[in-house]
Amino acid sequence: MIEIGIGLLIIAIGSFGQSSSYVPINKIRDWSWESFWLVQGIFAWLVFPYLGAMLAVPEGSTLLELWCSPGSLGAVIYGMLWGVGGLTFGLSMRYLGVALGQSIALGTCAGFGTLFPALFGGTNLFEGTGLILLTGVCITLAGIAVIGYAGSLRARNMSEEEKKAAVKDFALTKGLAVALLAGVMSACFNLGLESGNEVLAKAKEAGASDLFALNPVILLVTLGGFCTNAVYCIFQNVKNGTGKDYFSVSGGTLLNNVLFCALAGVLWYSQFFGLGMGKSYFSDSPVMLAFSWSILMSLNVIFSNVWGILLKEWKGVDRRTIVVLITGMCILILSLLYPNIV
Repeated sequence: MIEIGIGLLIIAIGSFGQSSSYVPINKIRDWSWESFWLVQGIFAWLVFPYLGAMLAVPEGSTLLELWCSPGSLGAVIYGMLWGVGGLTFGLSMRYLGVALGQSIALGTCAGFGTLFPALFGGTNLFEGTGLILLTGVCITLAGIAVIGYAGSLRARNMSEEEKKAAVKDFALTKGLAVALLAGVMSACFNLGLESGNEVLAKAKEAGASDLFALNPVILLVTLGGFCTNAVYCIFQNVKNGTGKDYFSVSGGTLLNNVLFCALAGVLWYSQFFGLGMGKSYFSDSPVMLAFSWSILMSLNVIFSNVWGILLKEWKGVDRRTIVVLITGMCILILSLLYPNIV
């Protein structure tokens, strides 16, 4: 039980980092969305994942040797699909705000990302471990549905001016559609991690620490995601004439933007760095291993709503809406505890 508690704490720390990663983006000046998204992506999906992966490369071995395993290509392909989710995930923040946007997208991601690997692995979801997994995901989705309802109450009770004040580009219908797409495609990240099991096993056999052994697989997935995002962002740079963003700002603004993109990148990556470390403490609990993705997503939703409150995205809503929001967060906390109390 102590091991599981340590693993949960590590995942929670990483989750808090991820939920905080969109805050530095507000400090970026004079860059279009596609410009700062590409630069932060270089840090989030290439630089820091590479540094994390190098921690798993044993002396006398190389990263390429670990990647010469079945499933490596599959991890990259799933990463490309996840990249679509990453793009739309950013847009969901733009249209719905940090709290509601992350809640809907991450909730969908939690469900699909947890159940798809189990189904592909032949798990029966209606008995034994599979039933526990299915029930836990249902609790998670219930909590996120309640939070989504709180978001709809907020939108219903706010004037257009108040919506724009809280979230500049607020658009409920468009935002919900984008967030749902983001959630489904983002679930491919966990499928990519499952696809790279051979790489994980090879890293452990070569002497990599259990704490860092998943990192080379994470880099494969983020590499695929970076390719998708880079193509889209460069296309938007050309289409909108925003390619000059990278060179037209002054030295001080450029340094400011790069530093905040780097901060956003390392905070975003911390969720998967923490997931890899946390899962190493679940080795004696197959249920916790299978449910770890849903745990990460639930924590992301909880922390993102905390940030939403701090950023005053829920300012001015009535007591009923706050009660609904808190109820949803409590249900999510229950989903974290459920696998250990059944």
